[in-house]
Amino acid sequence: MIIDTHAHIYSPDVNAYEPIADSTRPPPGAGTVDHLQREMQEAGVDRALLIQTYTFYGFDNRFIRDTALGARDWAAGVVNLDPANPHSCDALSALVKRSNVRALRISPEPYGYELPGIELLYKEASALGIAVNALLSLDQASRLSDLLEAFPELPVVLDHCLVWEPGLVFETAAEGSLFEATIRKVVELARHPNLHAKLTFLAMRSEEEYPFRDMHDACKRIIDAYGPERCVWGSDFPTELWCPKTTYSGQLRLFREELGLNTTELDEILGLTAERIYFST
Repeated sequence: MIIDTHAHIYSPDVNAYEPIADSTRPPPGAGTVDHLQREMQEAGVDRALLIQTYTFYGFDNRFIRDTALGARDWAAGVVNLDPANPHSCDALSALVKRSNVRALRISPEPYGYELPGIELLYKEASALGIAVNALLSLDQASRLSDLLEAFPELPVVLDHCLVWEPGLVFETAAEGSLFEATIRKVVELARHPNLHAKLTFLAMRSEEEYPFRDMHDACKRIIDAYGPERCVWGSDFPTELWCPKTTYSGQLRLFREELGLNTTELDEILGLTAERIYFST
């Protein structure tokens, strides 16, 4: 069982599912559900988590809702709800109960990570028995620690291991760099047993070409800190938009062939961990 925990999808029907202004768009033909299924079949991937794309749809989750509802045999949805909207907890409950939604994604856009509504959404996710995908930056890590301690039974997945913000210069090789400080914080956060690491930053943040050797040490340090049973793989689909240095199959090959992981580690990272977090209930 191989599970892709990070696939963004886009509808070609912009009238039915209208994008936000200044949306971040994939190249023509990339990012559709058909495209994802072709990539999964060619790579031998069994299931996918469909991540609501804030940079394209804002807080409009209709496309994820409608797609996940008809994809129970191969996928589940991850929604992104507005923490400033007092009805978001009710909306989350309805989506989980009716529409094959298995996780909530909470990101800092546009409010940061201090808004009281964020804690309410964590509480609702915990009550519903689903996971939270946490997308946030290094300076918000202390807030995440507070939430992890407040909801110790809630499985939380750290999107991109804090290494995601566009425009930041991480200077990956430099001691004392922002990148090194970020990886140290990710390793430190492993003390929270309900936190999991999503290892989707290698192709996205590497300053090199495939196989992105400047990211290998950081990735292995994170795996050592969390254990493979708390790490998951994701494709960053569509790679044409989010990590054009590689392909969907290349993202999987990177873990299978380039990181020196053994069979037990691969089984956990490529599927078993995600199965427990997202599909076991």
